[in-house]
Amino acid sequence: METRQPYSTDLTDGEWDHLEQLAPAPKTGGRRPEHTRREILNGIFYAVRSGCAWRLLPNDLPPWGTVYHYFWLWRRQGLWETIHTTLREGVRQAAGREKQPSGAILDSQSVRTSEQGGVRGYDGAKKLCGRKRHILVDTMGLVLLVMVTAANVQDRDGGCGLLTALAWQFRRLRVIWADGAYAGDLVTWVRGLRVWGRVRLEIVRKPKGVKGFKVVPWRWIVERTFAWLGRSRRLKCDYERLPETTEAIIHITMIRLMVRRLTA
Repeated sequence: METRQPYSTDLTDGEWDHLEQLAPAPKTGGRRPEHTRREILNGIFYAVRSGCAWRLLPNDLPPWGTVYHYFWLWRRQGLWETIHTTLREGVRQAAGREKQPSGAILDSQSVRTSEQGGVRGYDGAKKLCGRKRHILVDTMGLVLLVMVTAANVQDRDGGCGLLTALAWQFRRLRVIWADGAYAGDLVTWVRGLRVWGRVRLEIVRKPKGVKGFKVVPWRWIVERTFAWLGRSRRLKCDYERLPETTEAIIHITMIRLMVRRLTA
């Protein structure tokens, strides 16, 4: 097999050691796979980081149809989310923390969509037509939950849909910090979301009289996470027809970041 010059998005040997045990093994029997799982992942990471269309993948990577097939298949199987969860717990443990967080931060981000079809809406506050990404992150900035909706969905409504998962996930979570857009009925709704280990929603506001930019406690953490996601050009604009595809790309972006941390 011919060797090629590596791209900056390629997995190192140490990074592949972490992912090899999480990626599904090739099926037994039949024809021997032409491309390794490592090279397929390299193709997926290249497309997400560079923002190129699948058909424009370099010729020295596996064919775009093969790379896209596995991206699509593993999304349908929920594998990206499974890998993401395992790596997140590993990163937290490596930092001397519990697998599950006790505190989290909630926020959303509106982005424009391309001419591709799919759900979209107009965000009057940001004055753009597109989609909104609702995310919940821990105090390290690692994504806990993500949900993509039309941009015209109010933050409180999106937060309600996102946080519904807390009824059966993250039992150790006790407090969520958010900005003023989530004030109101959502605070009461979160308090009654589950009967065990109640979680509360705390609104963190900018100090009165302060104008312009001001670093607000806790809220800056989720803004940093949005900045991490913005490094992947595939997420600068929402090119996908299905919101679930964008959610998978967010998981992939965080997977690449976390596996790098585990080998740093």
